[in-house]
Amino acid sequence: MKKRKLGKSNLEISAIGLGCMGMSFSYGPPKDKQEMISLLRAAVDRGVTFYDTAEVYGPFTNEELVGEALEPFRGQVVIATKFGFNLSGPDNRPGAAGLNSRPEHIKQAVEGSLKRLRVHTIDLLYQHRVDPDVPIEDVAGAVKELIQAGKVKHFGLSEAGVQTIRRAHAVQPVTALQSEYSLWWRRPEEQIIPMLEELGIGLVPYSPLGKGYLTGKINEKTAFDGSDFRSQLPRFTPEAIKANQAMVELLSQIAARKKATLAQIALAWLLAQKPWIVPIPGTTKLHRMDENIGAVAVELTPDDLREIAVAASKIKVQGARYPEKIEAMTNR
Repeated sequence: MKKRKLGKSNLEISAIGLGCMGMSFSYGPPKDKQEMISLLRAAVDRGVTFYDTAEVYGPFTNEELVGEALEPFRGQVVIATKFGFNLSGPDNRPGAAGLNSRPEHIKQAVEGSLKRLRVHTIDLLYQHRVDPDVPIEDVAGAVKELIQAGKVKHFGLSEAGVQTIRRAHAVQPVTALQSEYSLWWRRPEEQIIPMLEELGIGLVPYSPLGKGYLTGKINEKTAFDGSDFRSQLPRFTPEAIKANQAMVELLSQIAARKKATLAQIALAWLLAQKPWIVPIPGTTKLHRMDENIGAVAVELTPDDLREIAVAASKIKVQGARYPEKIEAMTNR
């Protein structure tokens, strides 16, 4: 497994990480715990050293899973987690009370994450979503104190806007920004990626396979379970799925020529954008994980990348990526 560094930080990790959310949350019912522990340990065996979780995934159960699975490898792997939600709403629904990045809440959240992850220090701590009620300087200041106390090593932001990142970085250097980025969500290229390059911040793309769409395994007849959050996304209506097939066809053409899979081409494209980009595809299946890891060996030449760029520029992706209420929480 090749290694990469996130920006100017000294945080070196495998070139492809593993997004763990879907093992417990969002993509249908939670998966069997022992099977997921086996999968996580198989990832370690294959050289994956970067694992992504969050307290809200479950809530809490995903951190517990990751903590149990990776406890034998403490010090050999890097675990990223996130804070930023109230997890006991007035009607006991997780997150019903909305965002909360008040400094005292951050410190409470970190104590819980440390216990569930079975670690003494959190390798990378992200603010999950920007809280408009708390100045980002206060958030960065709270994380800075946690770093000084030895409870956190690196500070990250997720789906934050350009000015927010700059303001946070001035208080406590930001190691990584996690944001959606893939061939069918390229908005970070407009302002975010140039700014990350300028400041020396790494980029961790989540949903690098378009929540499964870029694998070519989804079509307009695909039915999503009510517990699969894609059932609520505008981009996953049957009409949008059908309209966006041009992107799948583009990947298919390149994949056939490279003797690779569509997922491997989509991931290789991301890896080719910048040397400080580390995608975190999620999966619950060993063969899919092996497929994703295989993307590291797929080399896209400058001609390949130009061909993809020209073809992709002619494709207008249909459907919003999130409902308005969720989209409003991003790029603040």
